[in-house]
Amino acid sequence: MSAAQAIDTAVTSLGLELVEVEHLPRGLLRVTIDHADGAPVTVEDCERVTRQLQYVFEVENVDYGRLEVSSPGLDRPLRKAEDFVRFAGLEIDVVLRVPFQGRKKYRGVLLERSQDDEPGRFSVALSPPEVGAKGKGKGKPGAANKKPKAVGAPVAPKAEEQDVLSVMNFSLAEVRDVRLVPVVDFGSSRK
Repeated sequence: MSAAQAIDTAVTSLGLELVEVEHLPRGLLRVTIDHADGAPVTVEDCERVTRQLQYVFEVENVDYGRLEVSSPGLDRPLRKAEDFVRFAGLEIDVVLRVPFQGRKKYRGVLLERSQDDEPGRFSVALSPPEVGAKGKGKGKPGAANKKPKAVGAPVAPKAEEQDVLSVMNFSLAEVRDVRLVPVVDFGSSRK
């Protein structure tokens, strides 16, 4: 059994989901876990997984220097097809392997299903181009946005479609990184 399979088996046996395994310099093995039901990952969850993995690594003779187990955080990476189904409707940042229309970085809302209906492909409704300090729409995601001019817009567009310029389809093989856009709202919990 490979180290990745051993880690996945150990994590799922504890009722958790394996998000990502990273082998980093100086022997650091970083394991990212999550709850499939959306519950927050606790310190106790990380502790249980750490203990289980230490036992598994000893039995399977996995070589590592340090082990780090953590939650995926607010900018959770999307790595598996199931992640794209689970987080449909949320805003994501996409980094492509090869530029599309002169850019590799895009931000938009993950759609429920691919616009081209091909298995293994996903769609994102792109946000208006970000306008950076230099203009030309090549700023960083989250930078000050300029309202786009309607290009070929229908006579009465829906409110949620007014700021969407286009839809981009992609497969997992075409992306370098996909992450949820962090949403932090401190105001709603206070009265």
